Amino acid sequence: RDLGKTFRTKSASVTALEGVNLDIEKGSIFGVVGTSGAGKSTLLRTINGLEKPTAGTVNVLGRDLNALSKKQLRELRGEVSMVFQHFNLLDTQTVAQNVAMPLILAKTPRKEIQQRVTEVLEMVGLEGRAQSLPKQLSGGQRQRVGIARALITNPKILLCDEPTSALDPLTTDQILDLIVRVNQELNITVVIITHEDDVAARAERVIEMRDGRIERSYLNESAAA
Repeated sequence: RDLGKTFRTKSASVTALEGVNLDIEKGSIFGVVGTSGAGKSTLLRTINGLEKPTAGTVNVLGRDLNALSKKQLRELRGEVSMVFQHFNLLDTQTVAQNVAMPLILAKTPRKEIQQRVTEVLEMVGLEGRAQSLPKQLSGGQRQRVGIARALITNPKILLCDEPTSALDPLTTDQILDLIVRVNQELNITVVIITHEDDVAARAERVIEMRDGRIERSYLNESAAA
């Protein structure tokens, strides 16, 4: 509600978001479209509390992010996972180790970690690659690892930051199919930011951003159907 974010330095200030109002329906796929500098990534980072607004409020899963302590924000991020543009994998760690990282950091029991890693790798179609290193995988497979890592904590919201922009068209379709399946089978709310029309076409509702504002909002009837 009335969301604003301004980045300030000693010599200047840059407004990344201004007067943003939106509702994202639970269980939906919500698209955010815009060119570089439109404010898409900043908006995404306010949803998981990585950026604190300079104006307005963000309410996620019934919680006002402005009112949460650092500990509560960390707990929230277990329910709000990120999928990144460039995979963000550790090159020296196996697929299984990369996927398990959020649970390892949370000091989850080893047996539970092994079970969850097996489950999510099967979900993303990588059940035979647990011991591979990222360099042994294709770009599409590396993004599947990133999605598996995001799913390991059983999140309620999946934030996807340009998840297909480094991929070829065929692999893009495969990754989008996977994201749609995750949304439908696990009832996870998906927020996906992109500058690609074919990616936005998979979202049920889309907003177009420009200069930190919402310029247009529309329903994708084909995706909603």
